[in-house]
Amino acid sequence: MPGKQLVRGAVALFAVLSAASAAVAGNYDTGATDNSVKLGQTMPYSGPASAYSAIGRAEIAYFKMLNDKGGINGRKIELLSMDDGYSPAKTVEQVRRLAESDEVLAMFSMLGTGPNIAAQKYLNAKKIPQLFPSSGASRWNDPQHFPWTTGSQPTYRTEGRIYAKWILANKPNAKIAVITPNEDPGRDYLAGFKEGLGEHVNQIVSEATYETSDPTVDSQIVKFKAAGADVIFNECTPKFAAQAIKKMAELGWKPQIILPAVSNSVGSVLVPAGLENSVGIVTGAFLKDPGDPRWENDAGMKAWREWMKTYNSGADPADIFNVTGYTMAQIMELVLQRSGNDLTRANLMKQTQSFKDVELPMLLPGIKLNTSAEQVTPIRQLQMARFNGKSWELFGDVIGE
Repeated sequence: MPGKQLVRGAVALFAVLSAASAAVAGNYDTGATDNSVKLGQTMPYSGPASAYSAIGRAEIAYFKMLNDKGGINGRKIELLSMDDGYSPAKTVEQVRRLAESDEVLAMFSMLGTGPNIAAQKYLNAKKIPQLFPSSGASRWNDPQHFPWTTGSQPTYRTEGRIYAKWILANKPNAKIAVITPNEDPGRDYLAGFKEGLGEHVNQIVSEATYETSDPTVDSQIVKFKAAGADVIFNECTPKFAAQAIKKMAELGWKPQIILPAVSNSVGSVLVPAGLENSVGIVTGAFLKDPGDPRWENDAGMKAWREWMKTYNSGADPADIFNVTGYTMAQIMELVLQRSGNDLTRANLMKQTQSFKDVELPMLLPGIKLNTSAEQVTPIRQLQMARFNGKSWELFGDVIGE
């Protein structure tokens, strides 16, 4: 009898310990375990948009820092970052591999509108979260049709409206020219820009598009000068944005240039264009510029610089895309932290929809993360800035939708 009681006691104790272990282990979907979380992403490490790859490298470096500190809730974060060359067909191939072979929990911060569009229906059909795309397309804020997709930054349409209103307030008689890529981001920007101009849309004297496979945009800039434009909305990706600025300088032509937030990197755009050619350019910003002396003693900037030295030392400290990657990784960190031991895809989506006035160290003061079940884009505010030859100088108030 004592032997049987001992066995029963051992079985009972094992049952209690197993239940406790299960409680600690939590609830997981594919890609998450007691010890790790696996995320996937595509990034243009090659091709015409490779300047953006700094974002992916920064995100990898940020998670390396977290893992060195023990991970998130005791779990190491593995970010599988794959090159898609900014080719939607390649994106689909890589996303399928990440979902079906690597079995990631979620896709995070995939770069580019076209690449994200190419994968969106597949990921939503598979119920795999498509979190915080590095793109401002309006379709990332459509939870009714795409419940497994979230946005990240202000939409291109919103940004376009803001720039148009700035022109009308500051250069009411402007003769405007607009260059956009012949893809969805360009169409989004142009639609918002024209909405912002409203009845003044006839002040656009010239429009042009370009293909990402084009060698230059020189002919478009020559066309704008001939049309008599004095304000240029240079809505190009970094390589072409720099070309456009440089070409205007070569022509001895100095219109007011407006750059979108996706191409306002000092290191990736203004340095190649020539800093002296970039003085006076206006943009919208939601992140602190590493070159702006006002942040010299800012605690968030100091922490970012230390992280850059330790974990991202090969990257250009003047490139704001390193701030972008750092900040997007922090947003993902918050989602995983708040998910606790319920690392299911459904809970990840729930956490992305519950930000309330969240401040992050490298967001501009007054810009906060806010989301809900109906509004899944966390950053929806901008502040205008002007380039002074060294850094962006902020002016005006924070502007929201």
